[in-house]
Amino acid sequence: MASLKDVAKLANVSLMTVSRALNSPQCLKPETYQRVKQAIEALNYVPDLSAKKIRGARATPKTIGVLALDTVTTPFSVEMTLSIEETARAHGWNSFVINMFMSDCVDDIVDLLLSHRPAGIIYTTMGLRQVPVPPKLLDLPCVLANCESEQGGVASYIPDDEQGQYDGMCALLNAGYRKPLCIHLPQERLATTRRRQGLERAWREFSLDPQSLWQHYLRLGDEYYLDAVSIVERYLQQGKPQFDSVVCGNDRVAFLVYQTLLAKGIRIPEDVAVLGYDNLVGIGDLFLPSLTTVQLPHYEIGRLSTLHIINHLERRDVTRVASPLLRRNSL
Repeated sequence: MASLKDVAKLANVSLMTVSRALNSPQCLKPETYQRVKQAIEALNYVPDLSAKKIRGARATPKTIGVLALDTVTTPFSVEMTLSIEETARAHGWNSFVINMFMSDCVDDIVDLLLSHRPAGIIYTTMGLRQVPVPPKLLDLPCVLANCESEQGGVASYIPDDEQGQYDGMCALLNAGYRKPLCIHLPQERLATTRRRQGLERAWREFSLDPQSLWQHYLRLGDEYYLDAVSIVERYLQQGKPQFDSVVCGNDRVAFLVYQTLLAKGIRIPEDVAVLGYDNLVGIGDLFLPSLTTVQLPHYEIGRLSTLHIINHLERRDVTRVASPLLRRNSL
């Protein structure tokens, strides 16, 4: 692979002149710039980011650095990172991703991210949570995607979980269901509280008492969704459901609810309706019958976060992005 020295030698100029051609071409005479450009093309030279750092470049023009906390370990990472890259490219920008895991030293990962000299930063997480934003990130335009700052004062784009669950419950109520079994995600999760608020808001608007709802929280842990089976079975009497619908914390829970009900000869939606949440990538259409669910807007969150950087937006509030109800055949 050709080096900076190779380019300088072929163009018969100094290393400093090649550096200026790469970073500040307007500072060179047109004929000098053309000579360096021709040498770069002849050698297929690719600029070295670390070399640019050493030469003092302050930022990689039109590049967004993505700090992804636990994001790569989930299927939703595809939607988020794809959206960021597609939106950046459409506007003539580039993007790169640095993955960070809970076991990593935050300072080391942040330094690695900043060593690439991005012009702006998107900090993403899976799922929705509050995070301490490392102070170093705030030296550049910074936006949070699918998370909120513990300190506040940083622009954030998050799902509108309260409205999403409200719309889902309204769909059940408008269809005539009045005995839902609600299986919430673990109570410790930020989205859980907001979704329950939306569910109960819809219930009250139909002049119904939220105290009459059967509501259960799953345990915190990697396999929390397995508890859904015992919760459903608790509300079966001689194989017949006491409930007419199941509101599921996510599509994984809905998958287990389907298995439990169908194995006992309970039909969906003729006997019991099922409502999911997330629109799990590649899974929603595999349910038989197809699952009605609320979609987490990760693609739109990625797009809006990227545009926030590109358009140099100055607002620092929290933007709730619509989580649409996807009507299918389970209710």
